[in-house]
Amino acid sequence: MAEAKSKKKQRRSVPTGQLHIQATFNNTIITFADNKGNVLTAASAGACGFRGSKKGTAYAAQIAAEKAAEAAKSSYGLRTVDVFVKGVGLGRDAAIRAMSGFDIAVNSIKDVTGVPHGGVRPRKARRA
Repeated sequence: MAEAKSKKKQRRSVPTGQLHIQATFNNTIITFADNKGNVLTAASAGACGFRGSKKGTAYAAQIAAEKAAEAAKSSYGLRTVDVFVKGVGLGRDAAIRAMSGFDIAVNSIKDVTGVPHGGVRPRKARRA
């Protein structure tokens, strides 16, 4: 019978990465990724214990950002990020400001909110 060799998984170091913030009126989702887009850590206001209308607040977004930043910094050694913000919620600015408390430098901030062009397909004509 062959012996099973257990290889210890090595934590990789990711000094620079991306921070994606999706801020809606109902929730804020914070995702840290490496430069290729592979997700490192994620957190949301709902996962941090906020329920109902409190999930959409700036404070909830700040707490979620701190939770995700703590995990990214301790596990992967993240030091600098490029921020991509999507949505119109209250947590847009609060999540970015929370990074300064964790000594994570923000290189750039880009708004990637979708803009409608052309709209939806109209209803078919009414026959009477």
